[in-house]
Amino acid sequence: MTAASKENESMAKFDSTTAPSLKSWVESANAADCEFPIQSLPYGVFKTGDSAPRVGVAIGDRILDLAVLAEAGLLKCEAGVFAQPRLNDFIALGRTVWRGVREQISALLSHENQALQGNAGLREKALVAQADASMLLPVEVPGYTDFYSSKEHATNVGALFRDPKNALLPNWSELPIGYNGRASSVIVSGTPVRRPNGQIKLPDQERPIFGACRKLDIELETGFIVGVPNALGEPIPCEEAEQHIFGMVLLNDWSARDLQAWEYVPLGPFNAKTFATSISPWIVTMDALEPFRTAQPAQSPEPLPYLRHAGEHAFDIQLEALLKPQGKAEATTLAHTNFKYMYWSMAQQLAHHTVSGCNTRVGDLMGSGTLSGPTRDSLGALLEATLNGREPITLKTGEQRTFIEDGDELTLRGWCQGAGYRVGFGVCTGTILPAHLVK
Repeated sequence: MTAASKENESMAKFDSTTAPSLKSWVESANAADCEFPIQSLPYGVFKTGDSAPRVGVAIGDRILDLAVLAEAGLLKCEAGVFAQPRLNDFIALGRTVWRGVREQISALLSHENQALQGNAGLREKALVAQADASMLLPVEVPGYTDFYSSKEHATNVGALFRDPKNALLPNWSELPIGYNGRASSVIVSGTPVRRPNGQIKLPDQERPIFGACRKLDIELETGFIVGVPNALGEPIPCEEAEQHIFGMVLLNDWSARDLQAWEYVPLGPFNAKTFATSISPWIVTMDALEPFRTAQPAQSPEPLPYLRHAGEHAFDIQLEALLKPQGKAEATTLAHTNFKYMYWSMAQQLAHHTVSGCNTRVGDLMGSGTLSGPTRDSLGALLEATLNGREPITLKTGEQRTFIEDGDELTLRGWCQGAGYRVGFGVCTGTILPAHLVK
């Protein structure tokens, strides 16, 4: 391939809303380290003071109130979908509407456009400081499924509890493994997480004890939001699956490892996973992520025909997990990894999830599973990083951790790095509260 053809192929990933040269009249959006430049435009739900929740888009350090724009006639979209406490109604309008609204917002925020920029009164009403807003759960989540799709993570965990030579079970390389989680306990970033109680089987005791989880862990993940549902009995073909995805979020699948070790045989995780799943408040659309598409890991053996798709289906999303002890100012980076390491793609996950005829609904959440990389500093769970507690991690404060302690604040971050700009996901945080006393 010639240099010219490579450049043409690269530029084909950009459209009118993602070109690196785009600049906004919202000055904070043009900083090189800004997480929400004009190329990003993620959707969320917010409120200020006693106002009703509504839909907004992040731009720089501001939130663009889409309900205000629609009321002023600057957004052509079905009336009322932005004056809602959830994004489901907007998402249900379909891909053509998503793209059309994104193009309108991008044009309104472009540095040369005066429609909003030149209207001081409307501009002041439509732009809200993020610091003055409270972010809410962006979607109503009808169903939640979490996958187990990082080969590095699955291999590391398998080696901890089985013969390292046979770390992966035979089915892992044939299909995307997953479990049906608890949609009711999906929470937005910033919501405190209470340490769960449950049964724990100690190695030196015949019967389990009951008490607070002693091995509380994070799972550094992403999640995708279903935007186009499928009917019961009608599977989604792998080649078409990405067209059913609205966008992506950061996701922390909090895990009680000791509860999990006792309960998971024979049906898998239950109470070890149901107490909380945190997601970031901003949904980054697939259109915004398109320039960062890249090749997924090689798959061997070749997947069965229903799991095959041509082209590139991974995305170059850098991911970090950080831990800050209670009362301390400095956080320690626990892991730095990348979404592109995920073995089974989102399209393959969705195709396999529906191949039996399972239907999906607008707002359904699908977690990637822990995303670990090939190095010790890229392991997305403390279970791996500390070898199940045998090798503690030393924090910047001098303290050590094998698993999470009460008061610890865990933060996930994610971003795609472009040429002079980055498309960020914001943060996904949670602080651990002590377990309830149960007699």
